[in-house]
Amino acid sequence: MGEILIKRIYAPFEKSDGLRILVDRLWPRGIKKENAKIDAWLKEVAPSASLRKWFNHDPENWNEFVKRYKAELKQSQALILKENIKQLHCCMQRMTPNIIMQ
Repeated sequence: MGEILIKRIYAPFEKSDGLRILVDRLWPRGIKKENAKIDAWLKEVAPSASLRKWFNHDPENWNEFVKRYKAELKQSQALILKENIKQLHCCMQRMTPNIIMQ
């Protein structure tokens, strides 16, 4: 079974990335769709707009954000991983509301 790895979409593409999935409700600034080298854009599994606004990139909110995002994901259809996936995000910090919690 594969695993989910995390990478900024602005980082260079590597053949070892595996399946590249963008998990964000908004397209990242400065990236042309034809240059993104993504296999899928899963807006529907990104955190809701209200949850992202509540989180507000505040590290103090991180643990509660994880709890709330996991609850949102449980309401979504589960992903079955058959190979490694490189999840792409556009935030500067590792603590970003667009990262799928494992």
